[in-house]
Amino acid sequence: MKKLVKFSLLVMACALLIPGLAGCGKTGQNNPQPSSWKSIQAKHHVVIGLDDSFVPMGFRQKNGKLAGYDIDLARAVFKQYGIKVDFQTIDWSMNVTELRNQTVDLIWNGLTITDERQRAMTFSEPYLVNQQVLVVKKSQHIHSPQDMNGKTLGVQSGSSGAQDIDRYPKLLKQRIKKHTPVLYDTFNNAFIDLKADRIQGLLIDSVYANYYLQHLPNPGDYRVIKSGMPNEYFAVGIKKGNQEVKQKIDQGIEHLRKTGELQRINQKWFGK
Repeated sequence: MKKLVKFSLLVMACALLIPGLAGCGKTGQNNPQPSSWKSIQAKHHVVIGLDDSFVPMGFRQKNGKLAGYDIDLARAVFKQYGIKVDFQTIDWSMNVTELRNQTVDLIWNGLTITDERQRAMTFSEPYLVNQQVLVVKKSQHIHSPQDMNGKTLGVQSGSSGAQDIDRYPKLLKQRIKKHTPVLYDTFNNAFIDLKADRIQGLLIDSVYANYYLQHLPNPGDYRVIKSGMPNEYFAVGIKKGNQEVKQKIDQGIEHLRKTGELQRINQKWFGK
């Protein structure tokens, strides 16, 4: 009887130490890790985190529906594997935390590859080139980053532009008022302040700036200036070490390129 009680206690202890198992056998065979390819396949859907105000990559239309380049691209990739895509709006400044905590499986929304992010996540192969540009109102008579001396600069919190300000301080940080930019949760709010002259410049992704200005009633009121910062590359953010997920995404995008579907998506959102 004593031996039986001891054995029962041992089994219970194993079950407590290893959630989801009824014994002390091998782990991970029937319960794949969240955000792994096996887990995504088992669920038949993947959760992608995004900032739903980032035109034209992923944004809400007037009817509330999500649209954008990355929306189309993600759906086209996972359609090949029979997997449904769910999009979840996140605080963009918390994108690394959301991925690490696995509240989302991927970050796919104009995510720039940076050294800091590479230490925290795995990236797919780059699929789009981007630049940081300075958007100003022509009425401010700003023609170069040098003309931002003593002026107020806006940038989105958690963006690659916010990181680049610190990475290349001679270009803007050492020139702008108080050597500190005004941080915004979205570029939409930053553009509101730019229009109202509460800030005189906005450091922003070129893909966003070009699309946004084209859809303004008065695009001629603004000027887009090269920031002098190097080219950036957009890629999919994957939980650190999930190499199989990376491989599947890379293969999916490459297949779209070979079939011409990628070119169609490019033309839809960026023209020629």
